[in-house]
Amino acid sequence: MSKIPENHKIGAQILVDELMDLGVEHIFGYPGGANLPIYDVVNKTKINVVLNGDERCAGHAAEGYARATGKPGVALVTSGPGATNLVTPLADAKMDSTPLVGISGNVKSMMIGKDAFQETPIQNVTMQITKHNYLVTKVQDIARVTREAFHVATSGRPGPVLIDITKDAQEDNMPVDKIDRGFRLRGYQPQPPAYDAAKLDELANVISQHKRPILYIGQGVVLGEAWKELKEFAEKTRIPVASTILGLGAFPSSHPLYVGMLGMHGAAYANYAIDQADLVICLGARFDDRVTGKTSEFIKNAFVVHVDVDPSEINKNKRAHLGIAGDLKKVLSELNGRVKPADTLAWLKHIDELKEKYPLRYEAPKDGHIKPQYFLEQLNAATRGRRTILTTGVGQHQMWACQFFRVEEPRTLITSAGAGTMGFGLPSAVGAQFGRPDSLVIDIDGDGSFEMNINEMRTVADNNLPVKVVILNNKILGMVGQWQRKFYKGNYSSVEFNEFPNYSKGIKALYGVETGRISKRDEVSSAIDAMLKHNGPYVLEVMIPKEEDVYPMIPAGMTVKEMILAG
Repeated sequence: MSKIPENHKIGAQILVDELMDLGVEHIFGYPGGANLPIYDVVNKTKINVVLNGDERCAGHAAEGYARATGKPGVALVTSGPGATNLVTPLADAKMDSTPLVGISGNVKSMMIGKDAFQETPIQNVTMQITKHNYLVTKVQDIARVTREAFHVATSGRPGPVLIDITKDAQEDNMPVDKIDRGFRLRGYQPQPPAYDAAKLDELANVISQHKRPILYIGQGVVLGEAWKELKEFAEKTRIPVASTILGLGAFPSSHPLYVGMLGMHGAAYANYAIDQADLVICLGARFDDRVTGKTSEFIKNAFVVHVDVDPSEINKNKRAHLGIAGDLKKVLSELNGRVKPADTLAWLKHIDELKEKYPLRYEAPKDGHIKPQYFLEQLNAATRGRRTILTTGVGQHQMWACQFFRVEEPRTLITSAGAGTMGFGLPSAVGAQFGRPDSLVIDIDGDGSFEMNINEMRTVADNNLPVKVVILNNKILGMVGQWQRKFYKGNYSSVEFNEFPNYSKGIKALYGVETGRISKRDEVSSAIDAMLKHNGPYVLEVMIPKEEDVYPMIPAGMTVKEMILAG
């Protein structure tokens, strides 16, 4: 590389300087030919650069970091297959409104479009799964684009942004005094339109006219940092609170006004309650199909209010009688000065009766085997009083975790909901642990989901991260197997695993991480104790019955009236 003139900086240095100025402390990624200039520079700074199992792991780790801290996560990958490996995390972050900034190196600008080695048109590939993306071919654009990318990722409704930088832009230099950081975001208006105060008065009046109101909350409460205002609003109005999976923790699960998790595998009493409500106030949720089932039948007899920071969500899936586009924290703050207690005494008593009649339940096995629900109850009891962040993969174990582990604080449940990305649990735990080293981080995984990103164990071992991994191992792709049992006459097609692998033996041999394996109910307490007392990383393999199902269950596209309560 030729000598850089005095008072000049190369593109890679400009990028890293901007990242540092923006407060980036951790970068998750994987080096390659097209991003080596960036790696060469960042290695000389205070930024902690994490080498992940692969680029997909890097993206999910950045998501876990963002979800645990509220700060944008950063993933740095190379061109071609490195960039395409980042596609799944970008799509996942888009679905779950996670502020993720992906940075990919690309081939030199003169080689673009010529099928150069490891060239992929990643900007085109990711157009529909990012909030915005950039192809940077000139060093002069790097500082501005980096600033814009972080602004877009974190403002309004958060989401992923990709910056694809050609290698020559990384290597070229320019005068320091010519560096341009000015935004050129024409048409981007991240702030929602100012809400109409008259609509808040209308909502306060609507509340006073209904006897069976319910708050239907989503992740927007967490992203908008509105959990204190929500608690005040619920307590002031005496309206019960039901949550989506991503809303868990926005309202304490131990609170007397908390109803439970809604949806396909939500609590039966929560689903019955919202079905019987005469007023549904949706706060920061999007009426997704895993909550609504058959949308036309969902809460069809209720007056529907929808408050969201993203105006495009209002009336998208469910028509609202009253829609309010606005910052949730500000809206709730204003409402708290307007509302009065609702007449909900009889309604709250009825919900308590629903909880008693339709509890989350499971049958204790007669053979002494471990029920996953029992294990999670015991884990919850063992971690009570300690700030615990739970991450999960996707499948049955994810639903059991959400049902039987009580989430009390925001940003302490990190799971893939919209995209349902298997393999999310372990790398997101890595990111969460880097972001919140003060917390106990536990990945609840299934054998199928864990297998997808098992290579991230190297990252755990290399950094001696005290992440605890629980593998609920039933030797089958559990949720797919459940559907095949219920809807395909028990025809297991490509879902069963053989005796191997034995994770407890393999993980210890490959990565030197301490492990345990249990298969009997009377081993649960001591195994959890051993895992939690261990100072470093730990993998606990918990053998569970193959044909254990998740209940309740509302089959896809159906209604609460078709809810299956038990097998």
